[in-house]
Amino acid sequence: MLTVVKNQMRVCALSVKYNIMREMVNKVTFLTNVGFMVLNNATFLVQWMILLRMRGDVGGYTMREIMLLWGFMAASFGLSHILFARAFSLSDLIIKGKLDSFLVQPKNVLVSVLTSATDSSAIGDFLYGTALVCACKPGVGGFFLFLLLVVTGTVIFTAFAVLLGSLSFWFVRMDMLQNQIVMGIVSFGTYPDGIFKGASRFFLYFIIPVGMAVWHPVHLMVSFDAGMFFTVAGYACVLLALAVAVFYRGLRRYASGNLMVARL
Repeated sequence: MLTVVKNQMRVCALSVKYNIMREMVNKVTFLTNVGFMVLNNATFLVQWMILLRMRGDVGGYTMREIMLLWGFMAASFGLSHILFARAFSLSDLIIKGKLDSFLVQPKNVLVSVLTSATDSSAIGDFLYGTALVCACKPGVGGFFLFLLLVVTGTVIFTAFAVLLGSLSFWFVRMDMLQNQIVMGIVSFGTYPDGIFKGASRFFLYFIIPVGMAVWHPVHLMVSFDAGMFFTVAGYACVLLALAVAVFYRGLRRYASGNLMVARL
């Protein structure tokens, strides 16, 4: 069992490595994508600086919490797109019958699909998010906690995307819904949780997992709580298990698109 897991991790690492190398063939384009993503994110931070200078705080968040918020959102979302970019277009693969080339490979189907592409601009997201958190001077222990929470956030974002995409085995046009919900996560995840109340707050914590991926990590960086940390980690594990189960259950219903595609 451990050997199988080790082999799958090695295959995953090699896939990501070659995906990034492929993106770096044109270095100018690669660096431009990364650089402009950093600049794009930085413009929003300037807006928050102006707003907080006028109001003092928003939803209980000062500038430091806003920087942590954007740090976690950018780093977790970026890492999920660096490692598992195909999770966010899984619905399109299913609808158009493009899973054939993955089914005939001697590898775990889901891992093979998820690691088959990367988003070079997401490297800019990850670097930007990490730089923001470092600017908050979290200390060695705080930075290690940040890395752990980025991993849980990456798992949550990826698993949620897989779960939504896998619904395409049963429902048509789920690709549009998947894209809209993922973009909704990005939008909600860059605002303080204090501005959301009642049912909307519950919805964003447990149904659309913005709270578990971004807001709880911010609170943990401000004031660590073991119970909250294990809640986030447990939620990530449960969501991952659910996403994997739904994908393989739906895979039984998959209909080939009869596409002849070679994968190297």
